[in-house]
Amino acid sequence: MPNIDIHAIQQEVARQRDDILTFLRELVAIPSMDSLIGPVGERAQAEMHKLGFEDIRFDSMGNTLGRIGDGPRILLYDSHIDTVGIGDPAEWQWDPFTGKVEDGRFYARGACDEKGSTPGMIYGLAIAHRLGLLDGWTTYYFGNMEEWCDGIACHALVEHEGIRPDFVVIGEPTKMQVYRGHKGRIEMQIVAKGRSAHAASNHLGDNAIYKVLPIIDAISRLEPQLGDDAFLGHGKITVTDMKVETPSINAVPNLCTVYIDRRLTFGESAADALQQIRDLVPAEHVASGDVRVEMLRYDEPSYTGFVFPVDKYFPAWAIDAGHPLVQAGLETARRIGLPEHEAGKWNFSTNGIYWAGKAGIPSIGFGPGEEETAHTVNDSVLLDDVVKATEFYALLPGLIES
Repeated sequence: MPNIDIHAIQQEVARQRDDILTFLRELVAIPSMDSLIGPVGERAQAEMHKLGFEDIRFDSMGNTLGRIGDGPRILLYDSHIDTVGIGDPAEWQWDPFTGKVEDGRFYARGACDEKGSTPGMIYGLAIAHRLGLLDGWTTYYFGNMEEWCDGIACHALVEHEGIRPDFVVIGEPTKMQVYRGHKGRIEMQIVAKGRSAHAASNHLGDNAIYKVLPIIDAISRLEPQLGDDAFLGHGKITVTDMKVETPSINAVPNLCTVYIDRRLTFGESAADALQQIRDLVPAEHVASGDVRVEMLRYDEPSYTGFVFPVDKYFPAWAIDAGHPLVQAGLETARRIGLPEHEAGKWNFSTNGIYWAGKAGIPSIGFGPGEEETAHTVNDSVLLDDVVKATEFYALLPGLIES
């Protein structure tokens, strides 16, 4: 590993601490729900202009991109700058966009998931460039929409925009540890067709809800039969939503759609997961064709109107613990004074499902925050970790083997 002046990096980060944290507060103050990331992207772009990035722009989908460095190898830092909504405002004891600081922890929507990594990534790359750590590298900051549909932004970046990195760092929360994979996912629906009738004459109808009830019951007992993996863990399955089509609440429903989130571990394919649910459909409904099980497909336009259709299949992935990128990440964490650890995994899903899972691009995760607070009113991040993460993002490029 090269001899790099860690003290110089840490001095630079410490000198810019206030700017880093102000940038975080200003990012969080801009609502970016429902993938409406134009305004927050503009704020990120303004900071990149200030710090010397080039080729700063929105891509066709509306994601934010900035480049710094000009070498043959490409390293991309990925953070999604959209967030989920705030839910019931009454559940928040503070303004979710102004946030609050308590015991060094910043609470606000998106603080953890995932705006907390953006300041460190942008400032870290700028510091690395200034200190000569980007020699041989072209690096990108990619602020994208992920809550919309996992991996779709990076999929379009590679296949539509033509930017394919050699390595990726994902800034989803990792408790300031290096992560190297997570389970995959497939989103499915069960569609049951019935026949409407007045509820007073329900014997003339065919209730679509009743057709899915035994299937839902069987799904609730299916999990012990799912796959398992020593690193990624056990497969999961959850019925997450149901929609009913009926002429009125005084009528027999003619259509019922049940939505399923199926978490896939290694050894489980999308086809296998679909077949597991199809096998739960009673024989009479198979014969009549009035119940079908299918993968969902995403083809909604982004806020710019850009459409990039994808099946909602997100493969499990992990890169080997001995991979040079993993080892560089662990060495980076050690050199900046973080506790030594083995590379771990996320419990939830990230853009890694495309970068590593579909495109085969070596990827690791590192970010401040704990994923358990994501999507809750306790969405939060330690401010010291936001600053410390900047050291990681600055040092890493200098430690990745050629």
